[in-house]
Amino acid sequence: MLHTPRGGAAGGTATVDSRLMSIGTVLNTLREEFPEVTISKIRFLESEGLIEPQRTPSGYRKFSPDDVERLAHVLRMQRDHYLPLKVIKEQLDGLERGEALPVPAPGRPGDPADAGEDGPTAARIGRQELLAAAGIDAAELEEWESYGLIAQLPDGGYDAGAVVVAELVGELGRFGIEPRHLRLMRAAADREAGLVDSVVAPLKVHRNPQTRALAQARAKELAGLTVKLHATLVQTALGVRLP
Repeated sequence: MLHTPRGGAAGGTATVDSRLMSIGTVLNTLREEFPEVTISKIRFLESEGLIEPQRTPSGYRKFSPDDVERLAHVLRMQRDHYLPLKVIKEQLDGLERGEALPVPAPGRPGDPADAGEDGPTAARIGRQELLAAAGIDAAELEEWESYGLIAQLPDGGYDAGAVVVAELVGELGRFGIEPRHLRLMRAAADREAGLVDSVVAPLKVHRNPQTRALAQARAKELAGLTVKLHATLVQTALGVRLP
């Protein structure tokens, strides 16, 4: 059941709730269900008014179990129903007024019948949401798009992975690695994706829905293995071992 309180101790008392969590702990908690969630995403949802964590005198965020539950609900509505944040916020505000939580009706955007036979696979975010979540400007995004590092979806939005890519590209930039240097990684990723797709392609076109669902699971498993192999090969070539 989704609780409605947001941030702050009840009645404004100064008692410190021992259940309060740091943003890092919240991230680890959410990643079990939402592996692509990032600290930037959590901060962005806070900036949009979806959550209101408490703050310590030093300014650190402290999240209650209700905050975490609320975050999970927001991420679930994005992932499973593609609902925009404005709609999700209206739902949550309605809950705080004692209204029943509406359930997306069949045929709405994000419903499996409307998103293809295999159903939704990732949350969508808008261009401005991506810029805010990744902490970049429009010129940077356009440059990264020109090198194929980030791609806009046909509906004009971006999948959740775009935020992760943007954050990683930004982190690499701190070491002097420019977007143009990353074209090789983009090409390698495309080749690896092509290899995985060639393995699951016969399952994806099968008439049995369960077989098509198996294709998605198989692709995810193979993708994880290729990523692990790629990382290990890079580490071996450099003679280093990452934690």
